[in-house]
Amino acid sequence: MKIYTRTGDAGETGLFGGGRVGKDHSRVGAYGTVDELNASIGWAVTQVVDAEIRSRLALLQHDLFTLGAELATPPSRDGRKRPEVPLIPAGRIGEMEAWMDLADAELPELRAFVLPGGSPGAAALHVSRTICRRAERTVVHLAKTDPVDGIVITYLNRLSDLLFTLARLENDRHGTGDVEWEKNPQL
Repeated sequence: MKIYTRTGDAGETGLFGGGRVGKDHSRVGAYGTVDELNASIGWAVTQVVDAEIRSRLALLQHDLFTLGAELATPPSRDGRKRPEVPLIPAGRIGEMEAWMDLADAELPELRAFVLPGGSPGAAALHVSRTICRRAERTVVHLAKTDPVDGIVITYLNRLSDLLFTLARLENDRHGTGDVEWEKNPQL
């Protein structure tokens, strides 16, 4: 199979299950931003020192591929059957919440706003967190005009919280600590 197909040269792309839309369509923007998030998490995996965090991130990358497939599959139209796509594991949101609870029990109490940064792994996770928030916004925008499974928005919302928590955990386990915001910083 060739990587290039030439079918998108006019600015359109095919959706899973049929149909073509412009590459600027909100559905393409939504799954494209989820893909960007997945790539940024892949980069974060190369920066994170903690093996447990890397393992969880690798699992989440598979989830994001599943989310992208869901977003790339429009609702049934014109009597066509919508292709089946894999589902996010039913307990994943609860699992992510449990990971955050375990991390919070280990971390020092959060008493200030945290700036993105610290160790290379934590900084990479903060970049992923901001891309995750953008992905969430693009999916919410899509949901205003096209049906979107509610699990997608919930998943992205929870994932951004998890990425923040994992960045703090990476800093703590790395011995770096959080970079706290100062109201009146001095040189």
